[in-house]
Amino acid sequence: MVAPSAEARMRETALVLPPPPTPFGAYVEAVQIGSLLFLSGMLPVVGHAPLYIGRVGKELSIAEGYDAARTACLSGLSAARSHLGSLDRIRTIAKLGVYIAAPDDFRDHPKVADGASELLLSIFGEKRIPPRIVLGVSSIPLGMPVEVELVLEIDS
Repeated sequence: MVAPSAEARMRETALVLPPPPTPFGAYVEAVQIGSLLFLSGMLPVVGHAPLYIGRVGKELSIAEGYDAARTACLSGLSAARSHLGSLDRIRTIAKLGVYIAAPDDFRDHPKVADGASELLLSIFGEKRIPPRIVLGVSSIPLGMPVEVELVLEIDS
């Protein structure tokens, strides 16, 4: 049995991507080099409006951080679809980076990062779940709690 495509899984789960994000500065959202698509750091925004401001474990709960990571990842997938035309062109998620603004004593970074990882798992399945790096940082641009980095291997 053939696994459903990413676009089919999105339809099955009624998952809707937000509009593709627009840059907050002098950069582009995606650059393709050969079979790799590098996405800019994705923030938890819809359109150009932040959904969350603050640090996880201080101003925001772990659940809010999880949702912020999920939202940032959705923005990344929206940027990828805008560039590629379809998420079905994604062969592999080569890298997932999740950066979390949190106080020094915060220890639940993996629980927050799972917001992005579990979203990717639900869309792409277990065979394409990526390796990831999760880092706690003192701040993220514009006071947002999470930034997600994606590198995708794509079919031409």
